[in-house]
Amino acid sequence: MESKNKGLSKEELAAMKEYLKEKNAKANGEEAVLAAIAKMKEPDRSMAKRIHTIVKAAAPELSPKTWYGMPAYAKGDKIICFFQNAGKFKARYSTFGFSDKANLDEGKMWPTGFALVDLTSVEEAKITALVKKAVR
Repeated sequence: MESKNKGLSKEELAAMKEYLKEKNAKANGEEAVLAAIAKMKEPDRSMAKRIHTIVKAAAPELSPKTWYGMPAYAKGDKIICFFQNAGKFKARYSTFGFSDKANLDEGKMWPTGFALVDLTSVEEAKITALVKKAVR
């Protein structure tokens, strides 16, 4: 007999709890992002560290903060982009994504999330270009 999931998964509940902690925290900046990255397992941790460096260089006007426990980067109080490690929701790949506040609009359809299984110079260049475009 197949059981139906009647709510959030254990991982989704944990993310919601992280979000509530973030909303109540007095400080949530680079220190919080680095702590979130430090909790990740490899290879996610190395990828997140590199993405943190890339985003800071590409768009220094963005502020690091955590968002649902994930490293994210905001303009004012609006999240522009984020890194979701594969381990967070037991996915087969990590995700680098953008919120609807990012300026990535192209016609009537455009991507807002990118699967990452490795981070080479090719992906780094794409992320750099997307982040720069997102904050224009």
